[in-house]
Amino acid sequence: MWSPLGEFLRARRQLTTPDQVGLARFGDRRRTPGLRRDEVAMLAGVSIDYYTRLEQGRERRPSDQVLDALAKVLHLDPEASEHLHELARPRTSGAVGRGNCVSPNLLRFMEGCDHAVAFVVNRRLDFLAKNPLARAHYEGLEGNDNVLRMVFLHPAAREFYVDWEQEASHFVAHLRAVAGTGRDDPLVLELVEELSRRSEDFRRMWARHDVQARAQMFIRYRHRQVGEMALLFETLRLTSAPGQFLVIGQAEPGSPSAHALAKLGRLAATMDDSSG
Repeated sequence: MWSPLGEFLRARRQLTTPDQVGLARFGDRRRTPGLRRDEVAMLAGVSIDYYTRLEQGRERRPSDQVLDALAKVLHLDPEASEHLHELARPRTSGAVGRGNCVSPNLLRFMEGCDHAVAFVVNRRLDFLAKNPLARAHYEGLEGNDNVLRMVFLHPAAREFYVDWEQEASHFVAHLRAVAGTGRDDPLVLELVEELSRRSEDFRRMWARHDVQARAQMFIRYRHRQVGEMALLFETLRLTSAPGQFLVIGQAEPGSPSAHALAKLGRLAATMDDSSG
């Protein structure tokens, strides 16, 4: 019997090494990477039978004490620990399929951000709105209405992101963090199924069950019109629109990246003039 909780525990167990938890191996040759079930059970203070039932989806209501013990054994950070608790006690949301309309006030604010890349995404990282600079920034990668589709399915993305492997894995971990279990949002499940079907790299990264919602991110780009630049992004959760996030990217003042971004801004103005 499959369960999101069991899948998460199994994935994180396989990524936790005996050395991390202080277990001496004495030349032990392991058939699979990471910890064995009996080792996790012993370290967490539960029976091997109980832990096996958790992984197999036959035990769905572990106590907070058990979850905290497992989080400690598997070296989960606070975000991953919170994700573990949510998998054990999923919350339902009444906002499924809604909330993709961006406030006109926010749109006006974004249009005025002529020195920053600004866009709005939802929980599954669909682009809901972009300011002129963001449109120019991602120009050439159009046709993808979702950050993850752009990263994993657009051929030019691996050139666009200087550190593609690192950024791709961060976006996957961010999706897990902001989407929660995904049980209450069929659109999240559809996206994961689509990307799993079309991208081997996505399947590999999704299988790790990394969880990381990044409020700040420093990303290096190789833009085909203005060259390389590095932007620091801030992600803001919009309390007035649950499930929406405003993302703003800026360059260090006076840096080569700032000059590249200014050049991109001039190109954006030209693009808007020509389209108008």
